[in-house]
Amino acid sequence: MMSSPVQRIVYNGKRNSSPRSPTNSSEIFTPAHEENVRFIYEAWQCVERDLRSQLSGSERGLVEEYVEKNPSLNLKSFKPFDLSDMKRRSTQDGKKA
Repeated sequence: MMSSPVQRIVYNGKRNSSPRSPTNSSEIFTPAHEENVRFIYEAWQCVERDLRSQLSGSERGLVEEYVEKNPSLNLKSFKPFDLSDMKRRSTQDGKKA
């Protein structure tokens, strides 16, 4: 069985002026879906603008990182990892066996 290559989405901070419509004619989005995407896109643009303003020093306190006040002891030893890389490795290990 042949598997397709794993795609990794990377956000580089560059976008067109508006969300893209589907290029594949088989993808049909409802007006409600498009409205949700537009809302999220516009809200994220505001966050990015506020963050740039904050980092440039012109304004303070617009964007705040959430930090859990009482972190779970179960997560104390948690180390972040790349899920795509882990999946790719397990797929490769399966092929070797």
